Amino acid sequence: MEILIENIQVNYIDEGKGTPVIFLQGWGTNIDLYYRVFDKIKQKNRIIALDFPGFGKTPEPETAWAVDNYVDFLEKFIEKLKLKKVVLMGHSFGGRVIIKLMSRKDKNFEVEKIVLLDSAGIKPKTTVKKQLRQKWYKICKKVVSSKPGEKLFPGMVQKLQNKYGSADYRKASPLMKQVLVKTVNEDLTDLLPNINRPTLLIWGDLDTATPLSDAKLMEEKIPDAGLVVLKNTGHYSFLEDFYTFSKVIDVFLNSK
Repeated sequence: MEILIENIQVNYIDEGKGTPVIFLQGWGTNIDLYYRVFDKIKQKNRIIALDFPGFGKTPEPETAWAVDNYVDFLEKFIEKLKLKKVVLMGHSFGGRVIIKLMSRKDKNFEVEKIVLLDSAGIKPKTTVKKQLRQKWYKICKKVVSSKPGEKLFPGMVQKLQNKYGSADYRKASPLMKQVLVKTVNEDLTDLLPNINRPTLLIWGDLDTATPLSDAKLMEEKIPDAGLVVLKNTGHYSFLEDFYTFSKVIDVFLNSK
């Protein structure tokens, strides 16, 4: 399905009946990746999921968005669908958007419950080694990006990005690289106490992208939060241990 928001043709699904559960994707993914989750949820609830601008089948925004821009977009999406009560479920980047959204007081809809799956939002502490690595990268990039540098070292900027950038950064388009930089440099830790709805945290104990320590901090900071750790799973814990995830999510979504 498609819907037009801010002159962007948004790819989304809307299936099932009951309480609307809006699923927000992880960075660089497309909603096809999560269909097993959607099939489970729509057994008892209405599942709605969209490809954010720049992800999946939805075109990129015209400028480099920050998290707040994605929150604005989500609010317009919910308003367009005329939803008044929703459950929010977000994986990784999607969780980041939910955290930012819940810090806003004036919303035209009510959030009943929240599910954060291996969520982003907490900026990792930078070690001295990492600081030096980042500084060296910036110096090298500045040198090779100059006109003399481009002539002496053709293609070196791309090689530096491949060596020092994350996998997400390497795969992103030039515009989405700018979005990613804005996103990961924003620490949402101080916003966690603003989440005033029952919140389920589901995490992989082997997650290296958003480590388990992030989940424990979220559990501590969010007033009504509970953490379920899925053993021997990583950043896609809910897909890696789908059996346990299915049992937990069914109870959380469908209990009063």
